[in-house]
Amino acid sequence: MDLLTHNRSMARNNRWSNDRLYRAVLALKPGEFEALRTSFFPSIKETLNHILGVDHLYLDFVEEGGLGAAAADDFVDFDDAVELAAAQAASDRRLIAFCDRLQHHDLERRVMTDRRGDGMIPERIGDLLAHLFIHQIHHRGQVHAMLSGTSVEPPQLDEFFLDYDLRLRRSEVERLGLGGAD
Repeated sequence: MDLLTHNRSMARNNRWSNDRLYRAVLALKPGEFEALRTSFFPSIKETLNHILGVDHLYLDFVEEGGLGAAAADDFVDFDDAVELAAAQAASDRRLIAFCDRLQHHDLERRVMTDRRGDGMIPERIGDLLAHLFIHQIHHRGQVHAMLSGTSVEPPQLDEFFLDYDLRLRRSEVERLGLGGAD
């Protein structure tokens, strides 16, 4: 597998993982979404909003959208889990579309990243995508752990890449239209 295919697969994994996680979040009892918990961000709601806000920032960077830091600064948190889930799904589809448009040479291409007081820093698109995927995984893991203290069982999030796992995820992959990464 080459790096371009890997990034396309990671974007699809991101969509699948978020779908599984949000299906659990949407099954929470009233009050559990916003309840205070022990984590880097003090609730499932705040953590999921953070993931989406950072997605907006990094997508703006790699797409050269021109918003810069304002992509995160102007992000307005969602109070409603259903609306947040829909916004995350749209962002995930945007990331998949971006990765599908990439060519091998794009991964080495540098784009400007607005780091506020630290200035405009050129970064490689491949490195920005790697950071974005790690960021998403990191904070999804926190939400996964927080779900352990709720009425909903945390979903399995590591059954995506192996042929062996396809039997466990086939209907979800088809429902989400995630074929075509390989």
